[in-house]
Amino acid sequence: MLKGAKAGFVITGSSWLLPEHNLLIYHCVAGGGMKFSLSFLYSEGVMTPEQNYLTPAGMKKIQQELDTLITVRRREVAEELRRASEIGGTVDNAEYDEAKRDQGTVEGRIMDLESALRNTVVIPDHDTPSETVTLGSIVILKDGTGQTLNYTIVGSMEAAPAHGTISNASPVGNALLGKRVGEVAEVQAPAGVQKLTVIEIK
Repeated sequence: MLKGAKAGFVITGSSWLLPEHNLLIYHCVAGGGMKFSLSFLYSEGVMTPEQNYLTPAGMKKIQQELDTLITVRRREVAEELRRASEIGGTVDNAEYDEAKRDQGTVEGRIMDLESALRNTVVIPDHDTPSETVTLGSIVILKDGTGQTLNYTIVGSMEAAPAHGTISNASPVGNALLGKRVGEVAEVQAPAGVQKLTVIEIK
């Protein structure tokens, strides 16, 4: 196992290599047993942390979540730990063990968000529509059945397909990048190739 001594985590040795995306993913365990993943982009043997893309609204939302975790949830969990230890000690105390797990979850989320923000690029607002689909574009499409689809291209941290936002790294998002109005994006799907025609870019 490899250890991130300063960061306080252990890389378990379990990893995935995704050569088609130049991506290497490590599974890690932090203090308190909190599990998380680290992603690295690699090129010619050099690895760098994966870059995140956020809209200004997405950046604000992530920062607000981080602020709440640090200023509110961290204190709440510390108080839960103190109260549980006073009532039943720290050994064979289910309430204390639960509070420790909560602490691990909170600290792990703080670590993930801080790491993500260090490697974040803010997507500028589009004052005028781009001629091609880029990060931040709102794209109107038609599929092979004639159904109209509406997607906003965002980074993976903001992606929520059920709400119309898709990641630039997803099959559909990646296929749309660089396309112009009238062009067709082909997406490999389980049922075969799906063709999406770009109707409008906002």
